[in-house]
Amino acid sequence: MKKFFAQTYLWILLVLLYSPIAIIAIFSFTESKVLGNWTGFSTKLYTSLFSGGVRHSLLSAIENTFTIAIIAAIVSTLLGTIAAIGIHNMRNRQRQILSFVNSIPMINPDIITGISLFLLFVALGLTQGYLTVVLSHIAFCTPYVVLSIMPRLRQLNPNIYEAALDLGATPFQALRKVIVPQIRSGMVSGFILSFTLSIDDFAVTIFTIGNQGLETLSTYIYADAHKGGLTPELRPLSTIIFVTILILLVTINIRSRRLAKKTNNK
Repeated sequence: MKKFFAQTYLWILLVLLYSPIAIIAIFSFTESKVLGNWTGFSTKLYTSLFSGGVRHSLLSAIENTFTIAIIAAIVSTLLGTIAAIGIHNMRNRQRQILSFVNSIPMINPDIITGISLFLLFVALGLTQGYLTVVLSHIAFCTPYVVLSIMPRLRQLNPNIYEAALDLGATPFQALRKVIVPQIRSGMVSGFILSFTLSIDDFAVTIFTIGNQGLETLSTYIYADAHKGGLTPELRPLSTIIFVTILILLVTINIRSRRLAKKTNNK
């Protein structure tokens, strides 16, 4: 009975989590402008999305969202990798303190982070817009990259780095050819996590986006919902984003399992 109730609870939870996504995906293949009204199978919304039939503001919001996410993911991955290596090589006491400090932004509510960054930019005299949004996304994505890479660093054999130095490699060469290849999976996971967090973020973005007309996908959807409904092309766009991220995650997990099997066989 315990097993039955545990499995039932798990399936109910999965249905509650994924049924809204499934509904959006299903109704992305109909022409109806109202979600829930099936008017027959059609790919018109997908055609409209890719042919430029949607509003210019939505296309601009999509472009801003993905460019900000890519920049934030790349920079936060670089900064997070450097920070994780630095934290890993510290003494136990310092490592524990900085690990705790790194976890604060992840535990802290997004609205507090958004208000804090807003006040910081006002104090620095920075005009809120594209730059402040990018800096904000880098700030809240970097701790997640550190968290993704730290477990990989703990699995490393410290003697390999020392052996590379003894064989004539410079510290940078040892870092690039010895350390980075062994933590690459953590870096990739951190990059994808940062990318998805940046696309998904609303609370921090709304406080740092300013009033210069810049829009991201989250702020566009928020404004569109307040007008009485959502743009129909958001349904195929949401479906494409979900499927793309799902494929990436499955691919990474399969690759990680294969690497783990090869390591165990050796």
